[in-house]
Amino acid sequence: MTTNIEPGWIAEVAFNEDGLVPVIAQDSASGDVLMMAWMNAEALEKTANTGEAVYYSRSRDRLWHKGESSGHVQKVHEIRLDCDADVVLLRVEQIGGIACHTGRRHCFYRRLENGAWQESGAILKDPEAIYGLEHN
Repeated sequence: MTTNIEPGWIAEVAFNEDGLVPVIAQDSASGDVLMMAWMNAEALEKTANTGEAVYYSRSRDRLWHKGESSGHVQKVHEIRLDCDADVVLLRVEQIGGIACHTGRRHCFYRRLENGAWQESGAILKDPEAIYGLEHN
């Protein structure tokens, strides 16, 4: 993983010891929080340059263009940085209406109720239909 921080605006981001920064994707129209992921400096720069969300996949150890296998691209309307410069907010248009690999609109579909996690939010499309049988 590249840990060199680019000069200029990217240098103002407080990446962690692994060279990553947490990123929240928020629907630009509704304000709904869709997902959380990670970016390194290269992913952040590509996101800014292409206008589409590019994240860093820790499990795959590589850049991940959101929607590369599902088609559920995130068109970036705005990039924001929090007050401590250690969290990025992307205000996005979620193409296809599905942000979560489970086939739901967003990743935050579990809600704590009476001491247990309860699932809410319908599965809009079966993950096997989106990714194929090899996806887990």
